[in-house]
Amino acid sequence: MPASSAPDASLVLFSGGQDSTVCLAVALARGGRVETCGFDYGQRHSVELEARKAVRAAVLEAFPQWAERLGEDHMLEMRGFGAVAQSALTDDRAIEMTDRGLPSTFVPGRNLVFFTYAAALADRRGLSRLVGGMCETDFSGYPDCRRDTLDALQGALNLGMERDFVIDTPLMKLTKGETWALAKQLGGEALVEIIRKETHTCYLGTRGDLHPWGYGCGTCPACELRKKGWDDWVAAGRPAAA
Repeated sequence: MPASSAPDASLVLFSGGQDSTVCLAVALARGGRVETCGFDYGQRHSVELEARKAVRAAVLEAFPQWAERLGEDHMLEMRGFGAVAQSALTDDRAIEMTDRGLPSTFVPGRNLVFFTYAAALADRRGLSRLVGGMCETDFSGYPDCRRDTLDALQGALNLGMERDFVIDTPLMKLTKGETWALAKQLGGEALVEIIRKETHTCYLGTRGDLHPWGYGCGTCPACELRKKGWDDWVAAGRPAAA
């Protein structure tokens, strides 16, 4: 394995959802070697773990110019963490607001643990840029999606590992509508169709009817947010990002 991290080499935290797929496209369009990692933490919507494979395969087929730089995929087992950090994403319980003012889908510390695991993997693989789809514009109110949180974590990881990692969050200031626009800018209608038909976002793991915005139950917070972003983008004429 590389002894030091290449500054243009990226590890994308890749769930198989809309946001992480756009982040994968961002990393591939930027240049440099790109690898992906996913996390099995006992999530109810484990169908996303299968979606990851379908999305990667579709990207490789549709974008041969990216294929030579898309490297290995890594699946990290974290079921012990999921059992400790119980939420509506890991247990069969209602999706609602808690007395803390946070959604019951909030998995305490999830992104902190994700990036810590990813940094350990990136250290071994010689990857310096950790790319995640966190967003504080259109999001579910999770405190570990905030840029301030990730700035603090980046500093801690670099101190604790004697590295110079960059936690890259290209969607941090975008709405979901703007994320659809960015997908079109990066990969045209081909990438938009991959996101619609292959990615998975629904918290309940529903893969029934194909809606204009993709698969999902249509009523959970993740589906509602994705649908609203699609509707906003369509209403604007489906432009590419500026």
